[in-house]
Amino acid sequence: MTIAIKRILVPTDFSEASDAALMYGIGLARAFGAQLYLLHVPGETGVNFEADFPMVQFENATRERLETLVSPRDMITLRPEYALRLGTPADEIVRYAGSREIDLIVMGTHGRSGVAHMVMGSVAEKVVRTAPCPVVTVRHPERASDTPQEAIAEGAQALM
Repeated sequence: MTIAIKRILVPTDFSEASDAALMYGIGLARAFGAQLYLLHVPGETGVNFEADFPMVQFENATRERLETLVSPRDMITLRPEYALRLGTPADEIVRYAGSREIDLIVMGTHGRSGVAHMVMGSVAEKVVRTAPCPVVTVRHPERASDTPQEAIAEGAQALM
């Protein structure tokens, strides 16, 4: 069986865990010749958000920050699409993946456990449970045992 991965989504909150996931996402997109999608969901913003910070300015600032995450070479080959959604991160990630027919989601996990996990929940866990496609989670770089290059090579081999 051949698995076709043409669209890879990397949600980001601009944390180190998200940056590590982006490295995996870029590596997998290169390996499969897939298009890369980057999504930022800042979470619930409150009713006065638009009045305090006009949405156009927020979208522009987010796009500029997302664009700094991808090299000029990868901009050409991976044709990244950038998006900003407001709402509950897990719900918006899953909704975006469904609307763009994403084949694979690659996302960071902060690795919280115990009380912190119970209180805050895990966006990654909710996405894994409800996503319309497979989800690869990447642990915070300090907690990961493989280098990104080793894991990308192993992951690409496993998917082929």
